[in-house]
Amino acid sequence: MKRFVIVFLAVAFFALSQPPPQTPGGRGNQPPPVVPTADEKLQLQSKVETIDGIIQQLRGKNVSDDLVADVEVFAQAGRWLLEFPNTFYTQDGIQNASAVLDMGLERAHQLEGGQSPWVGQKGRKIHGFYSALDGSIQPYGLIVPESYDGKRAVRLYVWLHGRNNTLTEASFISGFLRTPAPQSLANSADLGQIQLEVYSRGNNANHWAGEVDTFEAIAEVQKRYKIDPDRVVLRGFSLGGAGAWHLALHHPDRFAAAEIGAGTWPRRYLMSGFTPYQAATLHIWENMTEWALNAYNLPIAAHDGDHDPQVASIPRPEPGAPTRGQLESSIRVREQLAKEGFPSEGEPNFLKTKGVPAIFLISENTGHSASPAVKTKLDAFIKEWGDRGRVSPDHIRFLTYTTRYNRDYWVTVDGLIKHYERADIEALRSDGGERYQITTHNIARLTLGETSHAAEMKIDGQDLKVKSEPEITLERSGPAWRVANAKWAGLHKTHALQGPIDDAFLDPFLLVRPTGVPWNKAVNKKALERLERFEQVYARNYRAHVRIKDDKDVTEADFGKYNVALFGDPGSNRWIVKVQGKLPVRWTRENVSFGERSFPAAEHIPVLVYPNPLNRSRYVVINSGLTIEEREYNSDYSMPQLGDFAVLKVRTEPGSPEVAYAGLFDESWQLSK
Repeated sequence: MKRFVIVFLAVAFFALSQPPPQTPGGRGNQPPPVVPTADEKLQLQSKVETIDGIIQQLRGKNVSDDLVADVEVFAQAGRWLLEFPNTFYTQDGIQNASAVLDMGLERAHQLEGGQSPWVGQKGRKIHGFYSALDGSIQPYGLIVPESYDGKRAVRLYVWLHGRNNTLTEASFISGFLRTPAPQSLANSADLGQIQLEVYSRGNNANHWAGEVDTFEAIAEVQKRYKIDPDRVVLRGFSLGGAGAWHLALHHPDRFAAAEIGAGTWPRRYLMSGFTPYQAATLHIWENMTEWALNAYNLPIAAHDGDHDPQVASIPRPEPGAPTRGQLESSIRVREQLAKEGFPSEGEPNFLKTKGVPAIFLISENTGHSASPAVKTKLDAFIKEWGDRGRVSPDHIRFLTYTTRYNRDYWVTVDGLIKHYERADIEALRSDGGERYQITTHNIARLTLGETSHAAEMKIDGQDLKVKSEPEITLERSGPAWRVANAKWAGLHKTHALQGPIDDAFLDPFLLVRPTGVPWNKAVNKKALERLERFEQVYARNYRAHVRIKDDKDVTEADFGKYNVALFGDPGSNRWIVKVQGKLPVRWTRENVSFGERSFPAAEHIPVLVYPNPLNRSRYVVINSGLTIEEREYNSDYSMPQLGDFAVLKVRTEPGSPEVAYAGLFDESWQLSK
């Protein structure tokens, strides 16, 4: 019965989370997608193959990866459409794909001749990059002003796109290259900035691979162009607003300012019906309103129209409930800041937060957009903070629920007393960095940077003797703090090694296929199904054919480069047998056991994430990819279904396996008592 309730809730929440038929750019009640004819497919395939042939020659001539990526990104747009032909959607989509491939052919021939004129081109253009996450080729759009000369570092505005349920690489490329209307929310006053528009794997509000893509794209632009690292501004609206809330409040030291429009307000973390391991991880990505304190060191301008008709929250409000549309998200962040001790004051439609560099604007008589008056104020806001630039503050207020998101300028939270509960720190330095006053809650270990002049330090009322050096690490021992070594002895949940299972797929990863003789054929078959299903779903939604190797081809060097997901059992996968005795699961031919819980091995398959015994700086995952459900890949917020570990029942019929047991490890990666 419990499993049925969970599945029912997940299905219901998904249905509630989807955009309504009226959502701009959505499929709504349109006719079924148009599929290209056999002749159209042949024409597109021919263009892809021609570009691919030229790319092979270019690689043989050692042409730089950056230039090859700028060509291959067009071919890849065609490849994905041919692999998933129902994503052309309309006849225009087919024509756009052909036009995009023609652009790729033109670039390929130019590069074949030793020319790359687009590199110095001004205005709108498309670049590509190879993602370290999964080796895929991804596009991004760039607007380079005529004033850019490559001599003086300029600002970078990062624009996160809204929802478009017919979005593909080809439609992104062709749509970006069209000049938008003058009042487009993506446009802003010309200050000589370069503007980056990220594709971020489609409609995921810059989560998971979309989050990684955003920062990889920024790094690519910084590599190719002269960008002032202290003048990077984050901007987004609608689905892009949801993504901007996520990126800004999780990474408050990465941007000079953030302009955030609309965006859904997630509220699943307030709801009942979830297992403890599901409810816990909802605090990472879905309670962004409660992360509002991280605006303390990040200037934020939040806005929307007063007549926004869009769905306010995920899941949707109950029928008949009052709603202010997606204006709701900025209102709730503002209300949370007031609860933190930072109320806002001023005109009702233009409020400034006292003690925090945040403003909240409402466009009068406006729907899901911004009025010209508000647009002017937004431009002034990002100019003001862009002029100032990112500056390391003397006073930091920062909170987190996980060591995945653990840094704010010179404060890094290395360990928590308990994950998924609020952990916060207030740190004040004075006298040129000689004196530090620090108060913490739910923090077990932290590192302070920029401490070359530190002489006196008080933390949670305790005086510590410290030696001036570039970094000082502090560790809690019982109720007291002490200066600690930079290396933390033993196993601990720390940055990018804290779970849940899905966290392993935010860094470069490798899937390992078994080739040996399994202990239990049904279990091994289910493991292979899980691997193949993940590869297919990831390709369709996150636009990458992930790295996969047979276990016999994996080397120890792979464990140094990747988080490694091993599939199979100790009989079929040679690497599982090497690590299984060092994991908190006992796996024999007869039983699978976590602690005192034991299950017949012929009918159950274990999945887990754990620091890799072969390289403690990386994860090992057993029998799992991302645990988010496929229908939530294309969603504002995609929810992990499992915690750090689970035992799944092996069923012969297709469908999601039933959870027999699941949970979270404690802060030392042990089963919680």
